[in-house]
Order: sequence, then C-alpha cells, then structure tokens
Amino acid sequence: MSPRTNIAIYGASGHTGQLVARELAARGREVVLAGRDGGKLKALAGELGGAQVRQVALDDERGLRELAGEAGVLVHCAGPFTHTGRQVARAAADGGCHYVDHALEQHHTAWMFDEMGPRARAAGITMVTAMSFYGGLGDLLAGAVAAGMSGIERVTVAYAVSDWMLTAGAKSTAELLFADTRRITYTGGAFHVGDLEPRNAVYPFPPPLGPRTMIAPIPSSDVVTIPRHVRTGRVEAQLTADTFTDERVFTSEHVDADTRAGSRFTVAVQVVTADGNRAGQAAGHDLWRESALASVEAAVRLADAEAGDGPGPGVYGPAEAFAAEPYLRDLERLGLFTLTLPAS
Repeated sequence: MSPRTNIAIYGASGHTGQLVARELAARGREVVLAGRDGGKLKALAGELGGAQVRQVALDDERGLRELAGEAGVLVHCAGPFTHTGRQVARAAADGGCHYVDHALEQHHTAWMFDEMGPRARAAGITMVTAMSFYGGLGDLLAGAVAAGMSGIERVTVAYAVSDWMLTAGAKSTAELLFADTRRITYTGGAFHVGDLEPRNAVYPFPPPLGPRTMIAPIPSSDVVTIPRHVRTGRVEAQLTADTFTDERVFTSEHVDADTRAGSRFTVAVQVVTADGNRAGQAAGHDLWRESALASVEAAVRLADAEAGDGPGPGVYGPAEAFAAEPYLRDLERLGLFTLTLPAS
C-alpha cells in the first residue's frame, strides 16, 4: 500500500466529524473533509485554516472510491451506519485505504466482520469498526479487565449516562435500534438473532454511583466484538434506565456544542468466573469527545504504522486492533476519563 498519511473524514460537518477534524488539525495532520453538504464543509475548512474539501454523496460510488484512493485512512462519522456504512466501507476497500468507523449498530458490525473481512485482507488494509463510545469503550474495557483470565462465564458491560443530548444522526440511529426486533445476543458461547424482551436489572456500580436500575440487554456492538477476543459463555450490555427520563435526550438536535459536551458517563465492566469476578471502569464527561478522540487515536496509529506493524489486513473491533489497556491509558492521558482497572 502506498505511504499516504492524510486522513479523510466522511461526515466531517456533523458534530462528531467536526470534533475529529479539529483534533487531527490540532495535531498537524493533513485532513480531507468529506460529506454531502459542501457549504458546511467549506465553512469548517475555513475555521481550520484551510483543508481539502470533497463533496461526495453516499450514492456516488465513483466519488467515494476516489476519496478513499487519495487517503491513507478514512474515518467514517456519518450515521446511521445501517444506512451509510456499507457504501463507505466498500469504497475504502476499493480505494485501498485503512478505515475506522463509529458504528454502534450490531448488524452493521457483524456485516463488517462477515462481508468486509475477506475484502480488507485482499486489499491489504486494516478496518476498525465500532470505535465509538457505545460499544467501543465497553469493548476496550472488557479486553483490559479480562486480560489473562480463564474460565470466564460472563461479561457484563454497563453504561451509566446522564445529560446525553442526541444529534440528528444519533436520534435516527436510536430510533432504528429501538424498532429493530432482530437483536444479536451472545449466550451459551454462541451468537443468536431474534426477538428479545428487555428486562430491568441492577448493576452494582461502585460509589459514588452505587447500584442502578438498568435496561438489559441493549443492542450494542460490544456484544458482537467482545466474544472475538474474550473467551466467555455470555456477553451482555446494559444502560441506566434513567438515561431516557431526561426529555432533552430526544429534543436536543440543535443545542450548541458546549451544551452537548455536558454529558457525564461511567462505563463499567464485570468479568465473572466460577471463582469470583474482576471489574473495571472509565468515568468522565462528554461522550461525544470520547468517541471522536478514540477514533482519532486509531486513525493516527494506522496512518503512521510502518510496514509489518499494526494489526495487519482485516476487520477488527477496537480491542482486537489495539492492546486494550495501553490504548485506554492513552485516552485517559487526553483527559477523556478516569480509568480504574484491576491490578495486573
């Protein structure tokens, strides 16, 4: 693969895309701003002091392929990935560039592994899917907590989120997930797809949160990714039931960026064996920034990888692509959260 080091961002004019673009520009990276709204992209380029702009629609296969062909890495930020993921991922493979996405939808994640894995290997590129807050942070935490453990019976990922304000794209994604009855679950050491009735559960968050009532399970991508690197019989993701009691969650598409940055979160993982359990967590604020910078770290690593370094060609979840604890420590040093992990 040619040594292209620039990083293209599809969906750069959206909230997450702008965070990704600004962080990369602040690090002195050459960025290409891409998406459907040329006016917004040009305005963002001006704010950044200049950047290449590519106005490309999702149905423009040639344009997407040309975008990927000019980039070292393509970061896909434009959800819902149920509608946008396949076009951009295929273009990355055709254009021969590495790829990172923010998908949290289970079925897109499974499709990436099943369908794009052979294409990524044939193209000699690395594709990292589900590098988002929901799904991605849980996957990394599970990898760090479960490291070196055997005889694991179950892994539970618990998301405690407050003051979460959805963007238009995230609202559309949430509506799709709530309407989808074909949930992917992992029980008995195998994946299952089918109808599932959510239940209330209680997760024992440590102080100051304490035990919280949870919606369980939620259709998060870490249920798909964790079994790929943690040998276990069961994986379940949960979300605090009171997250959606705030009426602003679904009426906040147009709030300003500072207000949107006010979200607070604790993501905890419990790994249970017959002899006991181990747990870890990350607690911070602004889940949007966490998601954006997690993908920036992935994109930079892929862009800078020397021949033979990195995870190699194929499709990976976050903790498959990168060593989980060091990756989390790097995110912690960026001020995204405070990390609590069991002693090695």
